[in-house]
Amino acid sequence: MPTPSMEDYLEQIYKLIDDKGYARVSDIAENLNVHPSSVTKMVQKLDKTKYLIYERYRGLVLTPKGMKIGKRLVDRHSLLEEFLKIIGVNEENIYKDVEGIEHHLSWDAITCIEYLVQYFQEDPSRLEELRKLKELDENKEG
Repeated sequence: MPTPSMEDYLEQIYKLIDDKGYARVSDIAENLNVHPSSVTKMVQKLDKTKYLIYERYRGLVLTPKGMKIGKRLVDRHSLLEEFLKIIGVNEENIYKDVEGIEHHLSWDAITCIEYLVQYFQEDPSRLEELRKLKELDENKEG
């Protein structure tokens, strides 16, 4: 399995390729807010571990292994965003919270969250019930 840092790069590369059709070192650096030389080092590591194929000055291509992991990471991120929305986390906190927790959850926990999200999405009355509970609790405190 890739390290949390490798995951961040794979997720970003996958998103760039999905959006633009390609991922350049400069785009990755800009999106991750890191120096291009850091991207080059990580891309070389990802090449050695067979997540992508990197040719200097020519760009990079995700391998099937890299594509599979990249998609899984993007899906995990989206699922966690949806989960936090469902449980009522303020919109301005969601991205930062997802970034803070996504690398610290097991895939088992992610699967359980996925079932919970499906549970609430299948029947909107369940979500309404959850929101009422949160509202009642907030009114007790206030």
